[in-house]
Amino acid sequence: MSTKEQFERLFENKLSTKEAREFLIDLYNRGESADDIASAVEVMREHSIKLPIDSNLQEKIIDIVGTGGDKSGSFNISTTVSLLLASMGIPVAKHGNRSITSKSGSADVLDALGVELNLTPNQQVQMLKDVNFCFIFAINHHPAMKHIMPVRKSIDHRTIFNILGPLTNPAGAKKYLMGVFSPNFIEKMAQSLQKVGAKRAFVVSSRDGMDEISISDITEYAMLDDSNITTGVLDPKELGFELYPKSEILGGDATENAKILKGIFDGSIGGAKRDIVLLNSAYALLAAGFVDTPQQGINRAREALESGKAVTHLQKIVEYSKSL
Repeated sequence: MSTKEQFERLFENKLSTKEAREFLIDLYNRGESADDIASAVEVMREHSIKLPIDSNLQEKIIDIVGTGGDKSGSFNISTTVSLLLASMGIPVAKHGNRSITSKSGSADVLDALGVELNLTPNQQVQMLKDVNFCFIFAINHHPAMKHIMPVRKSIDHRTIFNILGPLTNPAGAKKYLMGVFSPNFIEKMAQSLQKVGAKRAFVVSSRDGMDEISISDITEYAMLDDSNITTGVLDPKELGFELYPKSEILGGDATENAKILKGIFDGSIGGAKRDIVLLNSAYALLAAGFVDTPQQGINRAREALESGKAVTHLQKIVEYSKSL
């Protein structure tokens, strides 16, 4: 039986708990291939509650997302970057959940900011069209996980589900800035994205262990551009940034991280926290096809912060979500 057929049976609840455990443990022990990951993504997407989104908008949207699991204790960098890009007119369909491995997941910090999380798929699409942002709360879109989660939790090491979340956006995003917890998965994730129809993506993992582009060390990446995948390294110093100790980007709980996000947007917080947002935004803008070089991306992101556009648009997103 193929891996895809096994995943079909898992998602349709046709495997016993013992069979499901053995399947996931076997995948882990032999090492998940790009084909395994892509097969799982296809099945998980098929069983998700999708957004009724037209193909033109689907081609434009980006997701800025990480696997989590890096135990860095950072503030919500991907969510901050997502909201910044939305203020620049780029449609961002942010797929996420409450915290599993950190003090504050994307759902937690957005909730603390006042964003309404529990919207219908139609409301999410309307929000995406009108304010360039929607949050796709994973718990509401992947009903099959209710019977898979207990099996996953009974296994005392990671499973393929630790890397599937970022790949299974129910809006069918074609563009990504995606962080992974280990450099060993960079190329596999890029290949998996390619196999499931993504067009442009940066998949990143830093040498100091972050599922983001680090402001403290070199970050390794794979870039997907249609049918081509290239790899390389990103050095913040080459883009004019100074390196900071990782302690400078630490966050806290959802309330604290919401304050940090707003502080970056209103200009009251600078330094490492602001610079890591500029750096990650630059590569998100490249993935979105909005700029041609990282330096252009840094300049556009800085302009959105300094002009007040970001902080104004954040309030617009909060108010719009509550009006639906």
